[in-house]
Amino acid sequence: MTAALAIPAAKLALNTAGSVLDSVKNALDPAKVKAKKQADDFETVFLEQATERLLATPEGTEGPLGQNGTGGGIYKSMLSQQYAKQLQKAGGVGLSDQIMRDLLKVQEQSSTQSSGATHVSG
Repeated sequence: MTAALAIPAAKLALNTAGSVLDSVKNALDPAKVKAKKQADDFETVFLEQATERLLATPEGTEGPLGQNGTGGGIYKSMLSQQYAKQLQKAGGVGLSDQIMRDLLKVQEQSSTQSSGATHVSG
């Protein structure tokens, strides 16, 4: 391997190793794990509502899944729920990452403010 190829390969390896270490560190932080779960759950609810809208049919018409019978609404709701879960598992629409960042930012601000406050006892 020439020096011209070795340097970019080494940089790539170091970047990958750094990213793996960051992922492990984030996975071990309970606050980040909890924030990630909450963000994923929120995105799943959003996706469920969006898929319900997509599957909606006008009142009194037979939908593509035959949901105008006993239990049809329940079936459509369960289908929307499963679609949303699968969409979120496949990467979602990007809401989860932004929500997690915002949750962590709010937690950091809250902990900074609470640690900076002084309590006066009388």
